[in-house]
Amino acid sequence: MATENNKYQDQTLFNITWPLFIEISLHMSMGIIATLILSSYSDNAVAGVGVANQIINIFILIFNVIAIGATILIGQNLGANQLARSRRLARSAFGVNFWVGIAMTVVIVAFSGVFLKFYGLSGEIYDFAYTYLTITGFSLFLEAISLALSAVLRSYGHTKETMIVTVIMNVISTFGFFIAIKGWFGLPVTGVIGVSYSIIIARVFIIVALFYFVYKQLHLSLHVKDIFIINKSDVKSLLSIGVPSAGENLSYQFSQVVITIFIAFFGDAPLAARMYILNLTMLCYLFTLAIAEGTQLLVARYIGARNYDKALKRGLKTLKIAMIASTAVSLLIALIGKPILTVFTNDETIIAVALPVLWAMVFIESGRAMNIVLMGSLKSVGDVKFPVFIGMICMWGVAVVFSYFFGVTLGMGLLGVWLAQGLDEWIRGLFALKRWLSQPWLKKRALQKAAGI
Repeated sequence: MATENNKYQDQTLFNITWPLFIEISLHMSMGIIATLILSSYSDNAVAGVGVANQIINIFILIFNVIAIGATILIGQNLGANQLARSRRLARSAFGVNFWVGIAMTVVIVAFSGVFLKFYGLSGEIYDFAYTYLTITGFSLFLEAISLALSAVLRSYGHTKETMIVTVIMNVISTFGFFIAIKGWFGLPVTGVIGVSYSIIIARVFIIVALFYFVYKQLHLSLHVKDIFIINKSDVKSLLSIGVPSAGENLSYQFSQVVITIFIAFFGDAPLAARMYILNLTMLCYLFTLAIAEGTQLLVARYIGARNYDKALKRGLKTLKIAMIASTAVSLLIALIGKPILTVFTNDETIIAVALPVLWAMVFIESGRAMNIVLMGSLKSVGDVKFPVFIGMICMWGVAVVFSYFFGVTLGMGLLGVWLAQGLDEWIRGLFALKRWLSQPWLKKRALQKAAGI
C-alpha cells in the first residue's frame, strides 16, 4: 500500500499532462471537425447545432458537480494515503451521476422546444437546433456516467486511458459525420439527424471502454448495487466540493445564454461567426486547460499530504507557462486570421465580422489563462466558494452588462461582446491571483489545529 501511495505522490506534471493535452486536443478537434463538416452542409446548421450544444453544455455542467467533487476528493485521499475511501468515493460518484443523468435526460427531451425559445431562434436555424437537441438528448445519461468514470481514472493518474477513450470517440463520430453529411458508401445524406445519431453511437462505445479501463487499471468492479446503495457521507462530501466548484461554470454557461441572445439580435452572420470563433478560441486555451487540469490533480494530492509550499509553487509555475502559451497562440491566429476563417466559410460578411474579434482574443487569452489555472487550483485546495462568488459577480456584472453596453448600446456588435468578456476574464484572473498568493489553505489548517484535527 505504501508503494502505491508513493506512486501517486511522486507523479510529475508532465506524466499527467501530456495525455490530457492529447485528450483535450482530440476533444476540441472534434468540435472543429464537426463545424467544418457542417459548414459544407449549411451555415445555418452550424449556428443551430452551436446553440443546441450550448444548452447541452449546461446539463453537462450539472453532471460535472459530482465529477469535480470526485476528482478533488479522491486526489486528496490518495495524497493522504486513504486508499479505501478513495475507492468508495469512486463507487459513490458513479451511482449518483447515473441517477442525475437519467433525470436530466428526461428534462432535456421533454423541454427541448422550451429551452430553444429563450434564444429567439426561428426558421431553419431553429429546426436544426431542435433536431440535434432532441436526438442527442436521449443519450445524455451516458455522458453523465462517462464523466464520473473519467474523473475517477484521472484522479488515480490514469490519463492515458481517458485519452484512448477520446480517440475512440473521435474516430466513431468523425466517421459518422462524413456518412451523414457527405453520403459515403452511397448512403443518403441525412444531415443533422445523422450527425446526432453518430454522437449517440460514440457515447455507447465510450461507456464500454471506460468500464473496461476502470476494471483493468483500478481493479474496481462497478455493479448494479452501486446504483442503489450509495454512501450518504460520500454524497455529502462530493456535493460540498462539487456544487460550489461547478457553480462557477454553470453561472458562466447561463451568462453565455444571455450573451448569445444579444448576438442573435445582430443577425445570422454574427451568430455563425461566433460559432467559428469559438472553435478557434479553443486552440488558444487548449494547452492551458491540459496543464491546469494536471496541476489541479497534483495540487489536490499535495494538500492531502499537507505539502503546502509545493502546492503554492506548482500553481504559480503553471500560471507563467499557461499565460505565455495562450498569448503566443492567440497572436498567431490573429496574424493568419483570414486564411483560417476561409477554411470554415466563404461568406464575406461572416469573415468581416470575425476578423476584428480575432485580434481582441490576443488581449483576452492571457487573462483567461490566469483564470483557468488559478481558479482550478483554488478548488483543489478546498477553497471552492471564492471562485463562485467572484465568478457570478464578474460574469453577470461585467461580461453580460458590458456585452450589452459595448455590443448593443455602442453598436460595436460581436467585437464589443468579445471585449466585454475579455474584461471579465482579466478581472476574475487578478482576483484569483491575489487569493492564491494569500494561501487560503493555511487559514483552514490553523482552524483544524485549533480543533485538534
